[in-house]
Parts: sequence; C-alpha cells; structure tokens
Amino acid sequence: MMALTVHLKSVANLRGKGDRIAKVTFRGLPFYSRVAANCEAVAHFNEMFQWPIASRLDGSEMLEIQVYNYSKVFSNRLVGTFCMVLQKVAEEGQLELTDTFIDDNNTSINTSVTIEIRYQSMDGTVGMRSNGEYLDVPDDRDGMFTFETDSLLSGQSHGSGASAKRSLQGSIPTFRKSGKGVFAAMKLGKIRSSKDDHKKDEPAVLDMEDLDKKAMRLAGMLEPDAISLASVTAVTTNISNKRSKPDIKIEPSSGRPVDYQISVTIIEARQLIGLNMDPVVCVEIGEEKKHTSMKESTNCPYYNEYFVFDFHVPPDVMFDKIIKLSVIHSKNLLRSGTLVGTFKMDVGTVYHQPEHQFYHKWAILSDPVDITAACKGYLKCDIAVVGKGDNIKTPHKANETDEDDVEGNLLLPEGFPAERQWARFYVKVYRAEGLPKMNTNIMANVKKAFIGENRDLVDPYVQVYFSGQKGKTSVQKSSYEPIWNEQIVFTELFPPLCKRMKVQIRDSDKVNDVAIGTHFIDLRKISNEGDKGFLPTLGPAWANMYGSTRQYTLMDEHQDLNDGLGEGVSFRARLLLSIAVEILDTTSPEILSSTEVQTDSISNISESATGKMEEFFLFGAFLEATMIDRKIGDKPITFEITIGNYGNQIDGTSGPSSSRKKKKDGESDEEDSGLIQNSSEDEADEESHLESVSCTPPVKPVVTDRNYFHLPYFEKKPCVYIKSWWQDQRRRLYNANMMDKIADKLEEGVNDVQEIIKTEKAFPERRLRGVLEELSFGCSRFVNLANKDINQTGRTKLDRERLKSCMREMDNIGQQAKQMRMQVKKNTVKDKLKLAQNFLQRLRFLADEPQHSIPDVFVWMMSNNKRIAYARIPSKDILYSVVDEETGKDCGKVKAVFLKLPGKKGFGPAGWTVQAKLELYLWLGLNKQRKEFLSGLPNGFEELKVAKTDRYLHSVPPVSLVYNMKQVFQLRAHMYQARSLFAADSSGLSDPFARVFFSTHSQVTEVLSETLCPTWDQLLVFDDVELFGEASELRDDPPIIVVEIYDQDTVGKAEFIGRTFAKPTIKMCDEHYGPPRFPPQLEYFQIYRGNCTAGELLAAFELLQIGQGGSADLPPLEGPADSERGPIIPVPLGIRPVLSRYRIEVLFWGLRDLKRINLAQVDRPRVDIECAGRGVQSVLIQNYKKNPNFSTLVKWFEVDLPENELLHPPLNIRVVDCRAFGRYTLVGSHAVSSLRHFLYSAPNKASSNWGSAAKLMNGYMVLTNGSSQHGFSPSVSSRTLSRSAGEIIVIMDSMEPTLRKMDTCVKLDATSDAVVKVDMIDDERDKEKKRKKKKKKGAADEEDETDESVLDWWSKYFASIETLKETLRAQEAAQAEAEEREDLEIAAEAADIKCDDIVRKGSRMRERIKEKRNAKDKKKGHAVDGAEKQIVKSKVDELMVYNKELETEYGDFEDWLHTFNLYRGKAGDDDEHALDDDRIVGRFKGSLCMYKLPLSEEITRDVGFDPNMGMFQSIPHNDPINVLVRVYVVRATDLHPADINGKADPYVVIKLGRSEVKDKENYISKQLNPVFGKSFDIEARFPMESMLTVSVYDWDLVSTDDLIGETKIDLENRFYSKYRATCGISSSYSLHGYNVWRDPLKPSQILAKLCKEGKIDAPQYGTGGKVKVANRIFVGPTEIEDENGLKKQTEEHLALTVLNHWEEIPRVGCRLVPEHVETRPLLNPDKPGIEQGRIEMWVDMFPMDTPAPGPAIEISPRKPKSFELRVIIWNTDDVILEDDAFLTGEKMSDIYVRGWLKGQQEDRQDTDVHYHSLTGEGNFNWRFVFPFDYLMAEEKIVISKKESMFSWDETEYKIPARLTLQVWDADHFSADDFLGAIELDLNRFPRGAKTSKQCSIDMIRNEQELPSISIFKQKRVKGWWPFVARDENDEMELTGKVEAELHLVTAEEAEKSPVGLGRNEPDPLEKPNRPDTSFMWFLGPLKSIRYFLWHNYRWLILKVLGLILLLLMLGLFLYSIPGYLVKKMLGV
Repeated sequence: MMALTVHLKSVANLRGKGDRIAKVTFRGLPFYSRVAANCEAVAHFNEMFQWPIASRLDGSEMLEIQVYNYSKVFSNRLVGTFCMVLQKVAEEGQLELTDTFIDDNNTSINTSVTIEIRYQSMDGTVGMRSNGEYLDVPDDRDGMFTFETDSLLSGQSHGSGASAKRSLQGSIPTFRKSGKGVFAAMKLGKIRSSKDDHKKDEPAVLDMEDLDKKAMRLAGMLEPDAISLASVTAVTTNISNKRSKPDIKIEPSSGRPVDYQISVTIIEARQLIGLNMDPVVCVEIGEEKKHTSMKESTNCPYYNEYFVFDFHVPPDVMFDKIIKLSVIHSKNLLRSGTLVGTFKMDVGTVYHQPEHQFYHKWAILSDPVDITAACKGYLKCDIAVVGKGDNIKTPHKANETDEDDVEGNLLLPEGFPAERQWARFYVKVYRAEGLPKMNTNIMANVKKAFIGENRDLVDPYVQVYFSGQKGKTSVQKSSYEPIWNEQIVFTELFPPLCKRMKVQIRDSDKVNDVAIGTHFIDLRKISNEGDKGFLPTLGPAWANMYGSTRQYTLMDEHQDLNDGLGEGVSFRARLLLSIAVEILDTTSPEILSSTEVQTDSISNISESATGKMEEFFLFGAFLEATMIDRKIGDKPITFEITIGNYGNQIDGTSGPSSSRKKKKDGESDEEDSGLIQNSSEDEADEESHLESVSCTPPVKPVVTDRNYFHLPYFEKKPCVYIKSWWQDQRRRLYNANMMDKIADKLEEGVNDVQEIIKTEKAFPERRLRGVLEELSFGCSRFVNLANKDINQTGRTKLDRERLKSCMREMDNIGQQAKQMRMQVKKNTVKDKLKLAQNFLQRLRFLADEPQHSIPDVFVWMMSNNKRIAYARIPSKDILYSVVDEETGKDCGKVKAVFLKLPGKKGFGPAGWTVQAKLELYLWLGLNKQRKEFLSGLPNGFEELKVAKTDRYLHSVPPVSLVYNMKQVFQLRAHMYQARSLFAADSSGLSDPFARVFFSTHSQVTEVLSETLCPTWDQLLVFDDVELFGEASELRDDPPIIVVEIYDQDTVGKAEFIGRTFAKPTIKMCDEHYGPPRFPPQLEYFQIYRGNCTAGELLAAFELLQIGQGGSADLPPLEGPADSERGPIIPVPLGIRPVLSRYRIEVLFWGLRDLKRINLAQVDRPRVDIECAGRGVQSVLIQNYKKNPNFSTLVKWFEVDLPENELLHPPLNIRVVDCRAFGRYTLVGSHAVSSLRHFLYSAPNKASSNWGSAAKLMNGYMVLTNGSSQHGFSPSVSSRTLSRSAGEIIVIMDSMEPTLRKMDTCVKLDATSDAVVKVDMIDDERDKEKKRKKKKKKGAADEEDETDESVLDWWSKYFASIETLKETLRAQEAAQAEAEEREDLEIAAEAADIKCDDIVRKGSRMRERIKEKRNAKDKKKGHAVDGAEKQIVKSKVDELMVYNKELETEYGDFEDWLHTFNLYRGKAGDDDEHALDDDRIVGRFKGSLCMYKLPLSEEITRDVGFDPNMGMFQSIPHNDPINVLVRVYVVRATDLHPADINGKADPYVVIKLGRSEVKDKENYISKQLNPVFGKSFDIEARFPMESMLTVSVYDWDLVSTDDLIGETKIDLENRFYSKYRATCGISSSYSLHGYNVWRDPLKPSQILAKLCKEGKIDAPQYGTGGKVKVANRIFVGPTEIEDENGLKKQTEEHLALTVLNHWEEIPRVGCRLVPEHVETRPLLNPDKPGIEQGRIEMWVDMFPMDTPAPGPAIEISPRKPKSFELRVIIWNTDDVILEDDAFLTGEKMSDIYVRGWLKGQQEDRQDTDVHYHSLTGEGNFNWRFVFPFDYLMAEEKIVISKKESMFSWDETEYKIPARLTLQVWDADHFSADDFLGAIELDLNRFPRGAKTSKQCSIDMIRNEQELPSISIFKQKRVKGWWPFVARDENDEMELTGKVEAELHLVTAEEAEKSPVGLGRNEPDPLEKPNRPDTSFMWFLGPLKSIRYFLWHNYRWLILKVLGLILLLLMLGLFLYSIPGYLVKKMLGV
C-alpha cells in the first residue's frame, strides 16, 4: 500500500489583502485547504494532504496546486497555478522546494509556494496514528470536513474546475470529525462509501492520458474535466470575455414542407349512449374526412378499419392540425345523422408520444353541444404519425384477446387525468401598436381627394385559433393603433389535447383578408401540471409579432412569414392580450351547455398594468464587414439596426395618426415611432436633443476574391445608437438568460463527454462529474438570484407562478445532478449522459419565456435603398445587467454575425452562401445604465462624435471609433485533409478546394480532382494581417477563421460544399515557439452545409505576431518541398501526424447490380482501392453479365498511416468500366470513412481455452470464422455445469429414466434455455402439487390434450407469437422495475436511507408489479397460474418470430463479407441526404483487413495457412453456384390502402434475377391485413441472381396494378454467412407432423460439417445420450418416433442440442439462425422512407449439388371451421312492461326476443310474440340456428359477403364471436320498442344463473371478476342471463331476464342430427304453455273479453248486472204498475 503526502507550507508574495484558499490536485482528486483568513503578502497554510494510491507513482504524473482569492458571495478568483512533474519524487521519495506560480495566460508571476512532498510504500502499521497527522481536519463550523465544497468553486470559465470536488474515488460526500476509522480506512485504500454499491470506482490514474492533454496541463491550463473537447474546439470554448460564440448552423430549417403520413385504425366502440343505434365513425384531420362503414343496431360496433392520410406540409402546420374522431348515429331516409360524441387532439401530441403513436387506446367521446352530459362512449383506435425517416415499431399483431381494461388504456398522453373537465378559455384582446400599412398610398390619396380626410391604411381585427375552432374580434377601421377591449371565449376539455393557440392580427379587406402577424402560444409554457402547478394564464402582456418587411406590396413574397411559417425578418406589430382559464362546474344549472365560441366586450386596462415605461439605449459598433456576396453589385452598402419600429428609416412608421401627440424632439417625421403612447415632454432632460443614428454611412465595397466583397472598415469603425421606450420587463429576460447560460454550459459539457467517448479518450466519467457539478452549482446560484425584484410593477400572475415553478424545478435539477454525480462510474457514463441530456431539454424548455418584453433587434444590410440580407438577434442576448449571470450572452461582446436572405429565398443553396459576415458589438440596457456601454469593446480606440459644439458632448455616444493601436500578424493555415465531403458532381465525387477567410484576407488551397476525401497537405500563409486593438486582448481572443469548401466546376462558378469555423492558436512576439502550445495539433472541424453535416476538415491554425524584427523572427517555413506541385508549401513536420507502416489486405469478392452508365451497360469492370496515395487494383471482370465475381480474391498493399487512429484517412473504393481503346469510365465510388472496423488485433494469449482467436475490432473473425459480432455468445458458465478437465456439460430435454430419478435435474421443454438447476426449489414442488390437485378437480381449464393431428404450422406460429408478446411484456416490466429502482436509489440518497430499505422497497415494488400482473391475468379470465399456462403451451414446438428483418439481428450477415454501396450522381440536398438511395449505382462485395507491420509469426505458422489468402483464411470459393430458393410468405399487416374505398386487393410478386413469380389470380379482396400463406420455389444461380425482391401489388380490375410496397433481400450474404442462414434450425427434430425437419442435411451431418470447417475434432457420441464437442459434453434424448409410432435410436437429437448451443463452442461458435419468421417493412420508391406496411416471411436456400430438400411446408391459411350454434330461448322473466292495455290502461308488454351472431343484416332471427305479458314473463320454447365459420387461433368469425351491389367479388371480414340477444316489445302500428340486450362473447362469457332469482345485473357489471366459460370448450350451456339497457342518466338498468340454452355443434354433427328453426321439424320443441292472456284480442274477442274483463272486474260486473236487473225490475214495475192498478181498480 503506497501513499503520496504533500505538506503545503505557505504561499508568499501575494498581492493585496484577503482570504485565500488552496486546492491541491493529484490524479484528478482535489483537496481543499482551510481558508487562510485576512492574510496579506504571505498565507501560511501548513497543511498535510495524503492520497492513498493503488498503483506505483509514475515519473510523468503531475501534481497541481492552485491558489484562489476566497469570497463567500462571489465566485473565487484564481491567483495562480503551479504544476510539477513528480519524476524526482518517484525516484528519491522526498522533495522540498519553493517555486513560482503561473497565471492563466501561462506567464509566471511573483507569487511563490513552498511545499514538501513525500512518497512512501506503506505497510499496514503506518498511518494508524492520530487522524490529524496526514490529513489536517480544519475546524469547520458544523464539524464537517467537506471535500466537495459547493460554495468554493466558481462557475467561471476557467475555474469551471470541473473535477473540483472529486472526493476520494468520487463517493465520499462529507466526513464527520470523529471519523478516525474513516481516515485509517482511507489510507488502506478501503473506501467506505455512503452507499455499498459504489465500492468500485476505478483509481484515478492518469497514465493512459495522451500527451497533448498532459502538455496542456503542464502549461498550467485547466484540469481534464474543464478542457473542452468538442470537435469545433477552438470555437466552442470561449475563454475570453470579449467575443461570443458564432452559430455554426445557418440555414433556417422550419417552414420547409415535409412528407407526413398519419394512419388511424378504428377498431371498435363500446358503451355508446343511445338506444339501438347505427353508428358510423368519421375521422377528420384538418380538411380531410373519411368514414367507416355503418354497423346496425348496436352500442358496441366492431369496425377494424384502417385509414391513411398523406400530407406534405411544414412541421409546424402539421403538428397544429387537429385529429377529430366523431361517432355519428347514421343517417337514413327518415333522419339526418346525429352526432353522438367527438374526441379531438392535435397531431403534435401524437407525434411526441413514444414511437410517435398511440396503440390500442380508448378515446373518451364527449358531446360538444351539451357539456353537462357525461361520457358518450369509448372508441378504441390506433393513431400513428410518421415523418420521413421515422420507423414505427408496431407491437406484434396477433390474436388480441378483448379483455381490454378501458379505463386503464385511455387515449391520453402519460400523466393526463382520466376524467377531463370542461373549462372556459378566455382570450382577452386589448389593443395593438405599430401596425404596418396594408394598403397602397394611391388609394389613400384618391380617398383624401374625395373625402378630404387622412386615414390610416389598415383595418385590423384579431383572430384566435384553438383546438379546431376560431373566434375573432370586431374590425377597427383605419387604425394603426386599434383598441378592441374584447374577449374571445372557447369551451374545451381541460387539460386540452391541443398544444398551441394561434393569435393572428389580420387586415380586413373586401377581396381577401391577409395576416399582418401571427403569434403562437404554447399552453405547456403558460401552465404547470404538477401538484403545485397552475392553470394556463398569460399577461396582460405584449406579444411581439414578426413577419415580412414592412413595405406594402400587393403580392408580398414573404406572406408566409406573416402566417407564422419560418423566421420573421422584420417587426410587424405588437398586441396586448391576456389568457385565463376557468374550470367549469358542469352541475350548476345556469351554465351554458354549448361549446360555441363567444365574443364579449371587456373593460379597459390601465397603462401601468404591463410595467413601467423606461427609456432603453441600444448601441452597436461594426468592427468588420467581410464576405459580402458579390451578387449584390458594387453600389454603396449601409447597415441598419432596428428595435421594434425604432431606427427603421425606410418603412418603419406608418406616419402619425391625426391626433398623435407632438413629435419627439428633433426626430423627423419618418422617425416618429408608431409604438409609444407617452410623448417625451416629461423627458426634457439634458439629452433631449439626442437623435438616434440607426444606419452606418454608405461605403463602397472592395473586392476580397472572386466570390466576396468586404467593406474597408479599417481604423475607423462605424457605430449606431437608438433610444427606445419599452415597458420594463427585464426580469423575465434575466431569468431566461441565467437558465440559458446554465444550459449552454451543460450542452458544451455533454458534447465534450460524447466526444471523449467517441474518440475513446480516458476518463469520460470525470468530465461528466465536472459537468454535473457545474450544473448543480449553476442551479443553486439561479435560485439565489431569481428571487429579486419580486414587487416590480407589471408582474403578471404567470410571472409569479413561473418564477415559483422555475425555482422548484431548478432546485430539483440541482439536487438530482448532485446525486447523479455520485453515481457516475466508468460503466454508467452512458446512462447518466442520457439523463444529463434530459436535464438539458428541461432547462431549454424552462428558459423559453412565453411573455415577451423588448422586441428582437434586426440588422439589415441595404444597398441601393433595398433590403438585401438580415440577421435577427434576440434582445435578451444583448441585454445588460449589473449581475454577470443575468447579462445576455452576447451583451458587450464582439460576435460574428452571418447575414442571411429573408424568407423562402433563404431555403436551400441560397441559404448556405453567407450574404455577409459582420464582427458586431451590441449593447442594450436602460438609458440610466449607459455608462457601461463601451466597456466590452476591444481596447485602444478613440471616440468620434457628431460635430456639435455643445456642452453636452461628453454624454453623446460616438458615431465611430478610431483605433490607433494595431497589431500585425502572420496567419498560418495548415490544411491537411478533409473527409466524407458532400458529393457535388454527377460522378458522385467532387473536385474540392478550400477557401480560408480571416479578417479581410482570403486564400485557396489547390483543387484536387475527383475525391470526397482530399488530402491537400498544404500550408497557406497570410502575411501582414492587421488586427486592431490591444495585443493582450487579441491573444486571448482572436477573430474566427471561416473555411469554406467548394467544388470546382469546369464551367460556371464553383459550387458550395460546406463551411466550418475555427480559432487560431496565437503566439505573441515575446513568447517562445515551442511545447506545449506550439506547434499546434491537427484537429477535426465539422463542416456544415445548411443544417446538415457535410464532412470534416483536419487542420490547424496559428496566428503569429510580427514584432519589431519583421517576419524574420518567426519560426522558419520550410521551402516548397514538392517540385512537381509548384510553389505549394506542405504542412510542416511538427504538425503533420507521425506515420507508421500498415498493410491493408483487400478481399475482392464481386460486383452486384451495376446500373447503366450513359445508357451503356457495364461490361468489364474493375475495382480500384486507394488509401493515403497508395492502392491496389482488382483483376478485371471479363464479362460482368456472365460472372460478376473476381477471379483473384485477395490482394494487399502497404501504406504509411498516422499512428493516431482518429487521424486515419478514409479508404476510397472506385469502380471503373474498361471500355474499348483504353477508355475508362467511372461507374461509382464509396469512401470508407473509418478503418477502425477493419483493424486486426493479435490473438489474446490469456484466453487459451478458447483457442487463439484472431479478431477484427468489431468482433469479426476472419481467420477462423470465429465468434460473431453482437456479443451473441452468452457466458458459458451461466448455463452449464463444470466438469473435470475443462469439460462442460449441457443437459437438454432428456427422456432418460436415469436422469428422471435424480432430483437435481428439472425437466425442461426444448424451447427454454438449457439451464441445469441443482435443486428443485420448494416453490417448484408446490407448483407441481398444485398442478396435480387442479388437474384432479377438473376445473374449467382442462385443455384437451392437444392432439398431434390437429396441430399444424399455424399452431406453432401463434404459440410463438404469444411467447414473443410475453417476452416483450416481461422486458417492459423489468425495465419499469429498473427505472423505479433507480428513482428509489436517488430518493434514498436524498433522504439518506440505508441500502436494505431500498431492497425492501424494491421487493414491495415487485410485489406491486406482480399484483398488477395477476389482476390482469384474472381479468383475462384465465383461472390459470403462470406456471400452468406455460405447461399448456409448451406442448407445441415453437419457432422464432422476429419483429424486424433477420439481417438486423445478425449484423447484416457481414461477418466476413461486407457490402459497400457505390454512389454516383450529385448528393441530394434534402435534409439528412435522404435521397442517397437514388444515387446507389451498384454494390461492391468484399472486405478489408489492416494491420501494423511487422506481423507476429504465430499466425502464419498455423496449420493449413494459405499465404495467398492472407488474413482471409477458410472462406468459401466464389464460383457460380446453383441454388433452390424457397420463399415462404406468411402474411402482411397494415398495408397502405390503394383503392378509393380505403382498402386494397393485395397479391404477392417475387422477383429473383430474371425469374418472376406473380400470384395474381390469388389476390385477396379488400384486405389491408391479408394472410397469404404461400410458398414459392425459384431456382437461382449465385452470384448473378442474388437480390430477391418480394413485392405486394394491388389488383385492379381495369387499370394496371399498383405497387403497394416491396422489400429486398440480399441472399448471397445469407448464403455464405457463418450464421448459416440457408435453412433455420428448428428447436426439435421430428420425422413427420407439423414440425418435420426441413433441411436435406440431418443435424448430425450439419454438425460434422461445422466441426470440419472450424477445424475442431468431430463430435463423439457416447452412451447414455451424451455427445462431446470441443471439450464440452451435451446431453439429450436419443429416441425418435416415425410415422407408424415405432421408436428407434438416433443421434439427431444430440446433434441438434449442440447446434442450438453452437455459440458456446469456443473460438468458432456463433449463434446459428433458428427456424424463424421475419417481419420486413414494405417500402415504395415513390414515398421514400415511409413504411407502407409489413410482411412476415422467411427464405430457405438449398444448394443444388446437395440432396434435394423435401416438399415445402404447408402454411396455407387455416380454413375456418364450420360450426352451428343452436340457441333455444325458453323463457323470459321480469321484462319491463312498456305498453298500456287497450281498454284498461294496465301495464303489459308484447314480448319477443331477437338474436344474431354475425350482424343484424346477415342472420337476425326473431321468436314469435308473447302477447300481453302482465308480469314480464314470456314463454317461447323457440330455437335460433346460426351456422358460422370460425378461426380457432384468432378467435374470429369469418364472413364473406359483397360490400355493395356493385362489388366485383366478395370481401372477407373477420369479426369477434359475439352472440347478441335483444328483447323487444311488439307494436302493431308504430315501430317496435327496444327494451334491452345482452352480448355474450362466445370465448368468455359469464356462466348463466341457475334460477331467475339468482340472475342479476351484477353478472354484467362485474363480468371481469366472475368465472367465465367458453362455448367452444363447454359445448352446451343453459342458464338465466340479464337483459340491460341504459336509462336517461346513462346508468345501466336491468330490463329483463332470459332463460336460454346454447349448444355448439360442428357442421358434421349438425348434418347428422339436424334441428328445425323455431319449433319446426326435425326435433321440434313443444309449444309453450302460455297463459290464455296472450291471445290477440281481434283473433278471439270473446276470449279476450273473458280474460281481460272477467278476470279483473268480475265483482264489478256482477254488481253492475245486479243493479241492472234491479233497475229493469223497477222499470218493469213502474211500467206495468199503472195498468195493473187500473186493472185492480176496475177489477177487470
């Protein structure tokens, strides 16, 4: 154990008085001293620091000591740095010295340090003394010794001291004082970290660091973390404070149209509100609408219809389009369609989802007319948005079980609440200012002449678009300053699924209204959804609008800019508006229920509401104007700067309105700004006469070279200044600036880390720790600073809320960064880097301030009074603040500004040429802070002011600056080479030369013809470059160098290729030219063309000051060494790279698919290989048509290449065609930009048991066909059991009794990995027991033992898909768990929890996940535990289903044979060179291998080494070979519709060479997911026919068939690959049945062949089912059954076991391609880059010289099985009574039951009517019979029917098997009434209740929980089921019960025992015993009277009859009494 101890005694000769602190760093680990308080010239530290070190001290290691002036508040200032090399210490062990410091300019200063260093080898006893001896523990106030001080280190650019707070091994945060043990442990190197799992951080050893970095550190620069390594290093690291970074990318990318394809699949709807409806779904995107078909009489229609919309628009327009899904209750003759509900979301929301899609999600439908109503139903759909180059991973489409949990899968982005509420969005529009004129003066003059009044020439109104609706204000006639005071109210669900609101000021016009300006409001930026969040709110605030220039023309070429497309080039107006949102309580009665947009008027707003008016001052100085495009012409040029309308002299104002206040003092009419309300009377201060000067004086341009002018701004630099008045809202900009600066620093750091990783330099983790440290420091600084000025006027609610949330978020980011810093290790760098990038996005999002304040500044170049080119500079970037962090990044700095053309002119090539390059100094601040405005300019100037003899002259800004100090320099540009340049000529190459610009000088390199990788090796010397300013400032901060690369054309102007920037290394005349800074190192600079990269430049630049002695003092230039190259000076020796000798071997295999050149076919091609000036040619192919392969395979050449691999030049491959008379034509070329792939590394001795393996760097094994690329060989030990003498045993599915007895071996099915378990875990035993018990019970899940005869290839396929889905699910769960665990860890660190807590939490987590999963399983209604499911499945052998192309899984099968695409023709300028595919003119097949000479002997001594083949041993010969190619096409999914009806009629076409197979007659009608199930045999001859094309065409009756999409497969690479992709190896071997062995070679033959090729001993088969291969023993079964069921012995199973584990064989092993199905995307050349569907297929290849293969496997689609479902409706009960009785008004119903299976039209059946049921009871005894065809595997019914009368053929539909039963009330004269329904999914429906009483609505409500049954298993079910319907409140109610019996029979059984419909023969049902009430009254009136009247009213009738009799008797009595009396009286 060793240690290094440093005793820091004192630091002397310090200047001034103050607190000092020292930092001592060794091996990247810093210690801080205590603060030496208040010391003057000498600081006595007297402290010991000790580093326990694990490795010996190396003589070249460094110790670094830095001393800072310490400050509690501000950042610490570095006094000086002392670095020493520890060579002497390493030799002598002790050293005492006093030496001086150097400052950051590397000059030595007086301050000196005294130290003593000891280096000792310690034994365990030393260092156990008191803890104070080696490590001084200062008395900190809190008793903590902080290694990682947060407050000490500044965020300055030097002190970014990134590695500053590196604790010991990066993981000890703080030490308590009492930590005796800790220190002792530290000395022993046992670092106890706060978290156990951080034990191993690598020792910080600097040995591997490359010299240049060490040199930099020697020079006293920063530690490694702080050094920026970005590829444009010179530019991005901005050390000084006088210049700011230029932007590299110039072209605007927005606004250019792109291709998009939106695909929407409407799957089904559920729970639609409404009774018995016929729903149709309408999909609307923007203006386009498409409809699904109509489904009749159902509330849960199933559609599964796919729609595609194609767009070609700019991204902004695309993402703002609204996707609207509406369900319509379909219209018919009697009614127009009524809207059920809609769902809206913008395209952007979908695009920003993971994978750009929502898959199988449920959209909640709501009613826009009635917002008080609840949800109107759910619509299940997939929505995907594909842009160019996006590829969408479709989850594998297999039989979906419809157990969907609707609530858990809503169509909403992550984090949205499931219940969205209605809200009102109030957009208040107050007024606008500064509008431009929108009408011609002629019209106005005419008006004036007639009417006599002067009117403003604009009639503005405001229009707001939001979520597909628009509202507008009234029109204010003729006003440049309209006042509206109106509000527009939108009603929309909250949170809205629409991200942006568009606010537009428009000009009302009789012909057409045009936009004046547009402003977008991003709702995410004005709200926050967190728990402490806030609703969207904005303003009242001014929104600045930008657009085209302000001159009015009838046809404005930049009108798009006013519509918000592209970057505005001029200020248009500003609008005062505010936004508020109110969530509605939809239950309150007075609410308006419609969602129509309303407009109301509102009260005015006070002047001060938006902030106090302040006077701002803008100053600009033009230090240089160069690179002015010569197209402009040589008229004098002037520059104009404007802010708002201030300073705009041509077209700024629109003239004062008649009632305007008096003019600004001294400003002309033209200058009177239309922007300001308050006049300047109150500002009559001493500067009242100050005029603004906004333009530079016109200057005639001077020629720089043939492309560019420059302006002669030499000593005299023109200045401009503008006064303007704005509301003071600087705080917003300050906060944004602080966040931007933190983000910029983070971005630079992240780029650095990526660069370190990319270039494989040492210690990326250190740099990342430094970056995170800086980030957390920046965040805490923000939180401290942002809290100021809380009570400023004009602060809006959004300002307050945003401040709170920004501070929370920044604090949060800072904390997380701090914790992450602890976790950064070598192995976690990449993950943590991703998180850091995530921080960056969050910061950028926060920094974007939604409320504007000061408008942006525009710089215009004008010539001849026309505006030519502009630059737009955000005002926040140049805003001044007293606090450094708040100042804009370009304020008071010189910035290189590139002017560009406005609007669309700037697209494409025109946008890449620089219009002008300005060195511009800008300063913007309050007028009162003006004294600072010149402070940032380079020193050494005098001010020239306007000649006014005035007492105020001292306060007037200068109109120009005169520099009297100038320095003379010589610039040396070492242009070494460029690589991967853009192809600018039609040959696919370029003739590049570089033009270097510096200041007003330019020079060019020579032109190198026909190359994309020119090595110029040229030194350009610029003599007498004059730069103005002080020497010391220039040294820190030279101007930038611009390098442009052009392509020389023989005719016309050179064509622009790309541009890059660099900063030179500077040597002043008093400095020594020598290490570490000189000579400079070559560096790569990224070349940009617009926004795309166009190559890299390798160069170095140095700027040398010419002193008194003239250029003689400079380091000498070597004279022109190349006589033949003329006066060209090569790059000098110290700078050009050190070279070594390499040999490059080239394998020439063949050429493929060469296209015609100038209409002539290629006949005799040859390949030329060139690298660094050397090369080799292949032999000539004599007849390309007959045999395109080369006869000589391997050639080599030797070449001198740089030692540093990163500097290796590219290797060029060119193909030429040799024509007659010695002419050569270039066919195409390819540049291999990185040779590292092909670098050969010598075999590793250590892995002796794996045999020596010669590996290429990316894992290709050339010598021995060795292991494969993607790390396919899992470690052996993980799955095998070790035996003696290196033997390893693998046990496979064993059938042996001996093994059965052992308990150690778990029987595995052949599909799982062969893992040997050494004890059967209790868990497993329990499962086994449970399983047995379950089987006894004979529960619902007793699967029929799958009968071999039933199984076919499709069983295997579907089983495999299930497995695929399960593995995906498991992966997702594992990922979620890992993420959760990481979060827990971070949280744990924050809260300091112990590890075991985490483990506990983690396990709780896991339990939760398990619970979730179990719940899901339950929902599925499988009452099976996981294990059982597995068991059921494993009976079927499986294959691999890849949901991608096979070659992506196997590295394109380029294990030894690579394919290089040959390009020709000009590269496309579309973004990201998407058109490269069109430029491919052929392919070269071959390979490369490069190695350093001399090579060790061992390799060549190998047995059977063929010297002719070099490193390419044992590769097959390339003679032509005949092959039988068998293509299996399984199915296609998601095809792009090709017909008008939104469907396609697909069929397959297969092309290979000249043979083509069309399967046109078997097209599949109207299907986008066709199942083809076909195999095709084609004979081919490799290499002539090796590219297989599988296309899907759309069949058309009349026109020609259209190509839907195609996929191409290179068969040759597959055929020759060592992965053996000719015929996939299945998981088990059988002789017959569905899993029959397909390969003509048996497994044992294949194994023997592989062993022979790999030079391993042949397999040895032993007894007891064992086989030994390469010292590994594999075990497997040895018996096989033939067709007759006889068993016989075989070795095939054993051989197959080895093949399935071939990757475990050392040296030669690799994973062999298994039996598989691959999924390939279909592409269409007309729509490049956008997938047109996918096809599932596989290819088998059999050489014709081997035995013929058997017949192709039968994979034709399964025929659906015919069934008959017999449903007997016995009785109903409790049916609700709907009618009133005719005579008595009593409730009753005339009940009948209707049922259907396929659809209401197709097979609806009704029972007879049970009339007059008074109790809801009905008796039917009625049979429905539904024949149907059913696909078992997909659980779908298949129907074939014609779509309409005009359809040509039948279309096949697949629908879920659902039986619908409905109960109706029959009416005679009106339509029947629907009472209720039930839908039973025949695969899983609840078991019927035994009696009517037990039957309840819960059977439907809790369907998920109840046990379900499948009619396909039960066959016969009888029971009671409930009928339900929804009432007015959308609640389910029970409307009846039905007793039914379901009986499923197969078609054959149905034929044997037929039954009749209804109650007919055969097998008739008896008549129901109905009560007599049920007869119809007009058929049996007497009966009905008897029943209806007698039953109910018999007593009443009897009473009435009695009464009538009485009355009759009385009547008779009265009638007859007189006569009787008379008789009596008369006595007749």
